[in-house]
Amino acid sequence: NMKKLGLCVRYDCNNYGSMLQILALEKMIEKTGWEYEVIRYNKMTASFLIKNMSRVFNPYFMHGKITEFSKKRELKKYPSIEKNNHIRNQLFQKYRETYLGPYSPVFKGYEALQEGTGRYDAIMVGSDQLWTPAGIKSKFYNLLFVPDEIRKISFATSFGVTEVPKNQMKETKKYLDRIDYLSVREDSGAKIVKELTNRNATVALDPTLMLNKEEWEEVFPYKEVERTPYIFAFFLGDNAEHRKQAEKLAREKNCRIVTCPHINAFVENDLHFGNVQRYDISPVDFLNLIRGAEYVCTDSFHGTVFSILNHKKFITFYRFAEGKESRNTRIDNLLGLLKLEDRISKSADFDIVGKADEEISYPQVDVLLEEKRKESFAFLQEALS
Repeated sequence: NMKKLGLCVRYDCNNYGSMLQILALEKMIEKTGWEYEVIRYNKMTASFLIKNMSRVFNPYFMHGKITEFSKKRELKKYPSIEKNNHIRNQLFQKYRETYLGPYSPVFKGYEALQEGTGRYDAIMVGSDQLWTPAGIKSKFYNLLFVPDEIRKISFATSFGVTEVPKNQMKETKKYLDRIDYLSVREDSGAKIVKELTNRNATVALDPTLMLNKEEWEEVFPYKEVERTPYIFAFFLGDNAEHRKQAEKLAREKNCRIVTCPHINAFVENDLHFGNVQRYDISPVDFLNLIRGAEYVCTDSFHGTVFSILNHKKFITFYRFAEGKESRNTRIDNLLGLLKLEDRISKSADFDIVGKADEEISYPQVDVLLEEKRKESFAFLQEALS
């Protein structure tokens, strides 16, 4: 009788990194011999809305909602972009149906979710920024819905910030204390756990990094998505300076720039940026755009991850202004671990042309990654023993 694992992951967000990361997590679980199911939870019941009025006063939560709303509003002004965005969203949906899952029945409301836990021998929250201050009230990603007797695991989960807001410390400690096998994605996360609970959390790799280049190719064989040579400029933020640097590189290297615009938000700077603006890009195409590029310029964590896995010449930009609420930690942590800090462009006078062609010692990077993979997988095997 195979053991069954329930997965709490953000399967419904239209984000390339998250989609590939859930798939990688599933592949890792398959190696342990457990069965798994992605837990589907629909929390929008009347009592949920009444109880959660307090979230309106949670600035982190509201910021996300406002961004989502303003993207919809802005796209109304550009019917062709709105149409293209819809095409892209359908590709995400198709990917979810084709590659992710199996899925649980939809649990409607919190009580149904609690009852549904009886299906599982263990429940795992899987990676990504699922413990941001915005989500504290949801009781889902922090596994507060799981009864004491069911094993609780976190794999490479991220707080997204370097400090937990003062008014959330008590609640954060409460849910961390209940998790039996605790791993986080960043050193800063391990520090938060240590300060709040005095436990030593394992720092595990993001699941996307758990598969090497060859293993990813077995999952998704390479297909050319765009004629070469091109620079793939994948920016989620709206920084005009980053785009100028990519254009400078393109002029010097005589490459076209390919973009995937307006993913997280509508970005005015993207209306006239890039030679080719691609919307018809699924998560698999995204991976292939990185594989086929001469250079990658990105402010995305997973854009950076897949550049490294595919041994690309890449430059990473900080998406967030520096400061304690900045979410650049994961980039610093990853590039620090692999000794690639010099690939970060921090200012306008960064020599992008010189840097882009500088040799990266990928054999050394691969050795470091392999070490970290073993450690992370050992954690997973212990958690699922």
